[in-house]
Amino acid sequence: MVEIYDNIRKLYQFKAPCAELASYIEFFSETSPEAMQHYIGEAAFTVKMFPSFTPTIWLNLGTPYLLKNGAQLHRVDEHTDVLLLRSDIVERRNLPTDNIFTIKFNAGGFEAVFGIAQTRIGHEVIDVNEVIPATILRKLKRLDGFDDRMQLIEGFLLDKLTQHQQQTHYLHHVQESIDAFCASGMQLNNQQLASRQHLSDKTFYRYFSQVTGASPKLFFGTMRARAALTAYITDQAAFEHTSFGYYDLSHFYKDVIRFTGQRLKTGRL
Repeated sequence: MVEIYDNIRKLYQFKAPCAELASYIEFFSETSPEAMQHYIGEAAFTVKMFPSFTPTIWLNLGTPYLLKNGAQLHRVDEHTDVLLLRSDIVERRNLPTDNIFTIKFNAGGFEAVFGIAQTRIGHEVIDVNEVIPATILRKLKRLDGFDDRMQLIEGFLLDKLTQHQQQTHYLHHVQESIDAFCASGMQLNNQQLASRQHLSDKTFYRYFSQVTGASPKLFFGTMRARAALTAYITDQAAFEHTSFGYYDLSHFYKDVIRFTGQRLKTGRL
């Protein structure tokens, strides 16, 4: 299964974070056993995800799986939980007994909650024990349902957010720039975004690289390609490239190749 092209969300339950965490966390999710049985059955399967530069925590509630992060291959056993930046194409090769609890942060959200810049994650796969105590992880895994697990981890994350409540000023600039880029129909360029924040181009670049681990050009290009490709796959006939800041379809097609590594052919790779 390939995200955007296939509806991988149908395998999972999703919940939005509480209001206090909504600026920092995109969603919580957990594998749905019923959906796995219905859509996957007894077969092993692979989930492929494209870059997003959004720190993601995967807590393993099931069996071991293989994780390919860019060119690096990792075996994740049933006792191991991982944190990664999603700065590369990621593939999880799962058994049908796969069961993952996910915390997906917005860009800069991980730093706001934990006080750790996501640039420190880089291209690595990090053991979650480095940021969440083993006692919390063990307690979470002993709980019976998604709601109880989410309540526990939200409480922990709210405590961490309180400890780091005094956000550094550059986080605010980056988050406002991302919002402005989306609100403009993905039309604003880096110079325009920097000007809106009353920043020099050099400072804007430095803040973005410091927060996201990517240059503004790479980060916004990834955002645009992800959003445009999702719209294209959802309804090819209604797709309008100019709605995403592309000056022609060729520009869009080239961006798809850069983003996915493959050519786009009649709505499918």
